[in-house]
Amino acid sequence: MKFISSLLSDKSLTKKAYLNALTVVLEYGASLIVGFLITPLMVAGLGNYLFGMWQILNRLIGYINPVSGRPGFALKATLANQQASIDYDQKRRYVGSTLLIWLFFLAPLIGIGATVSWFAPYWVHAPAAYIWIIRAVAALLVLNTIVNTLSSIPQVTLQGENLGYKRMGMSVILVLAGGCFTWLALYLKTGIIGVAVAVITSTLTTGLFYLWVVKSYTPWFGAARPRLADVRQMLGLSWWFMGWNLVTTLLLASDVVVLGLLNSVESVTNYSLTKYVPETLIGVIVIILFGIMPGLGSIIGTGDYKKAVRLRDEINSFIWLAATTLGASILIWNRVFIGLWVGADHYSGSIPNLLVVLAAMQLALIRSDGNIIDLTLRLSQKVLLGLLSVVVSITAAGIMVGYFKMGVVGLCLGIMSGRLIISIGYPVLISRFLGISLSSQLNRMLRPFIVTLLLFSLSIGLDAFVPITFDKGMMGWLGFIVSAAVTGILMLLTSFFAGLSVDQRKNMLRRVRTAVITTETADE
Repeated sequence: MKFISSLLSDKSLTKKAYLNALTVVLEYGASLIVGFLITPLMVAGLGNYLFGMWQILNRLIGYINPVSGRPGFALKATLANQQASIDYDQKRRYVGSTLLIWLFFLAPLIGIGATVSWFAPYWVHAPAAYIWIIRAVAALLVLNTIVNTLSSIPQVTLQGENLGYKRMGMSVILVLAGGCFTWLALYLKTGIIGVAVAVITSTLTTGLFYLWVVKSYTPWFGAARPRLADVRQMLGLSWWFMGWNLVTTLLLASDVVVLGLLNSVESVTNYSLTKYVPETLIGVIVIILFGIMPGLGSIIGTGDYKKAVRLRDEINSFIWLAATTLGASILIWNRVFIGLWVGADHYSGSIPNLLVVLAAMQLALIRSDGNIIDLTLRLSQKVLLGLLSVVVSITAAGIMVGYFKMGVVGLCLGIMSGRLIISIGYPVLISRFLGISLSSQLNRMLRPFIVTLLLFSLSIGLDAFVPITFDKGMMGWLGFIVSAAVTGILMLLTSFFAGLSVDQRKNMLRRVRTAVITTETADE
């Protein structure tokens, strides 16, 4: 019991970071289970065309998310930066400003959402029989965006106050409930419209849950009438966060839209299934970062840049270690997984698999540095660089897919080439904000880069020796799971000892011991 109590204590920033990370890992694990079980049902229940259409519509509607103003992002960053403040009246005014900004952007969001919903069938060259179905689904997804923007305010308040772990356990049940809503829609044969209704139901349920949690653990929570200066401050941040949200949406969603518009809707299905494991597993890294970033925001807010630099180095070491371990394992086993899961004919090929892994790894590093820049509350250069990057990415991908007919390979190469702008630009911005030498950053990258190159090359070679598919059924899955687990452990050990310096290994082990075993002082 003493060990469990120590494990779940929140007496330090390291402990809170660990608990936040544990919470999001549990949630994401639940979403992995839901996705694993529901995706084959959706492919079978909707068919290749409508499943691909579902992927495209989610991305298209995602493009209008920034029109909501995304005030929750500004609220989260502001609360994280001012975590030490006990001026609760001011914090309530920040919440009030967030609500006003939501209302301010509501009309343009509805207008643009209606326009996109109406014309979406023509953009994807939908058959006449699907035109009104597609419009209805798009409209429901717009409604979900509106509801989510409002209902996320309690959630981002918890995260900004570094209390995201307070939702541990129950939030996992909500993820599973969301999967049950989708399963029910498929079971009742309500089609793609029913799936969209299930998504809205899940969003509403989650919003009500977080409202209850934030009232229990953040007594000051509420909305006060904001001053004009408060609204200006939050609106100023919201504009930049809105721009960044547009950048993020384009970074995450452009691939599917470009492929669907310039190649075929059916090709989106195979591509989405091939990238499911790389994006899902490496996505774990990103959500862990979201969990620990508020603690780093508190450190930056107090001006302790030396400590912030050290923590950033630890974060980047963790990202590299996890992404290299997972990426190498995926290169060997993704083909087998897809064969067991939905059928080998949905696998896009070894080269697309490699490019998808590299793109996911690149994106994880980009989003880490992007989150650190958020915490400085200096967003203008970050957003402008991001916009330039996505324009180049979409243009390059469109040319390679539409003109050169390079399919998934051209899509990935185009997307990654544009992202190089922020892969280089964001570390430069951080070096200015936190006083880090750019040359020292490059020196720390050389050894991990070489190890990643060698391990990925080895994995591609080993892929040729893996059976085309395992036997279907429980024994096939058991053999796959054991083989993939052993591979992952070997890749983890190799990456840890070959890619990290002695100091980096010591720091990482110290963090693990601190999070799991010991109780530090409150400022650690």
